[in-house]
Amino acid sequence: MGKAFNENSMSNPHKSFFETEIDRLYKNGPFSSKMYVQVRQSKAFMEKFYMKKIELDDMAKAAFLSRFHYVRVFRRMYGLTPRAYLRDIRISKAKELLKNGEAITTVCFEVGYDSLSTFSSVFKKCAGCTPKEYQLRNKAI
Repeated sequence: MGKAFNENSMSNPHKSFFETEIDRLYKNGPFSSKMYVQVRQSKAFMEKFYMKKIELDDMAKAAFLSRFHYVRVFRRMYGLTPRAYLRDIRISKAKELLKNGEAITTVCFEVGYDSLSTFSSVFKKCAGCTPKEYQLRNKAI
């Protein structure tokens, strides 16, 4: 695996380890090149519009697939559901903002949550602490 990873990552330095692995799996996997491109489009859509209210139908439309087929294919390609991926993007962005001293309520809305209590509970589940605790522990100096 190490040699294949190095060769692939050297040929395209803009791809992450996970995207390189997806490329490798694609070459050996059951997905058509069209399906692979479609799902990556939806992933890019989520990364660009994570702060907006995104429904599963929106993600599926970005991939030009039915919502049920989209969820199955996305999970097989990336190992998690589209909603879990979107949640992870939002929490990652929230961590960045909290480290920079942004107010928790502001962060909540900037990363796409409509409710502070929902944001706080999701954040705690993912990060292992509340947003306030995270901010205090990781305060930028």
